[in-house]
Amino acid sequence: MVYLLYGTKDFQMEEEIKKICKNTDIINISRYDLSNDMLSLALEDASTISLFDDKKTVIIYNADMFTSAPSKDSEIVEKYLQNINEQTTLIFVVHNDKLDTRKKITKIVKEKGQIKEFNDELDSTNLVRRLFKNYNIDFKTIKLFIDRVGNNPLIIQNEINKIKIYKANDNNITEEDILNLTTKLIEIDIFKLIDYIIKKDKEHALELYYEMLKMNEEPIKIVVILANQFRIMYQSKELLKKGYSEKDIASTLKIHPYRVKLAIQNSRNYTSDILLKNLNNLADIDIGIKTGTINKDLALELFIFK
Repeated sequence: MVYLLYGTKDFQMEEEIKKICKNTDIINISRYDLSNDMLSLALEDASTISLFDDKKTVIIYNADMFTSAPSKDSEIVEKYLQNINEQTTLIFVVHNDKLDTRKKITKIVKEKGQIKEFNDELDSTNLVRRLFKNYNIDFKTIKLFIDRVGNNPLIIQNEINKIKIYKANDNNITEEDILNLTTKLIEIDIFKLIDYIIKKDKEHALELYYEMLKMNEEPIKIVVILANQFRIMYQSKELLKKGYSEKDIASTLKIHPYRVKLAIQNSRNYTSDILLKNLNNLADIDIGIKTGTINKDLALELFIFK
């Protein structure tokens, strides 16, 4: 069987891969990443019989030959697809929101295998309920959990696994557990702070800033994170205008795709000029702190009032 999984939702694709591999012994699962590995080796593996079982699974990541990107690998893939090893489950993974449906190899996979798209937003509430299966947790506590850790599925999974370790002998998850056992994601508050700053809502901006200080966040750290977020928002917005996909932007900026997604979502209501102006102001503050002309503890307050 041949599967072609594509989309920007890495977590959902990995969940699908787990489902496909659930009846395969781990010793019979091979993973290749075409960013580093040769396609010929992966397909040679897929073509051979397993030494340990009559079935095996070969997973090939970054299979960009199925996208519009130029690739010399199409012919070798097409050759394999014309003579598929029925004892191997072959999974192609494409970290892109679109496939090139005009390509012959894409059409062959559609005819002989299964193509699955993973671009839809994941319902964080349902994911938390599912990961807390066999635990008692109410909606209010779930909302508190999401408010603290955000909507990144990988972070959600890691934080829930951490809670489960501490609650090994207790199936009741309380708000106190969430507050004591999870790490609040500062990035969420940063976007709120950015919104208040751009809207000139000084009262709420200062209120949120002081809350962050109460959580022992260092003022200079907040300034640096703010500057980084303004920079990413500005760069992502400009690259999006030029037709770059989220994956292309992440690759160009050398950051995780989830950060790009957040930056794009949170920059939609602001012009590039506003983002650049605030970025330049923060750069001036950074220079002021380093040269000693601005008190680091007052720097952000001065920025908010500017």
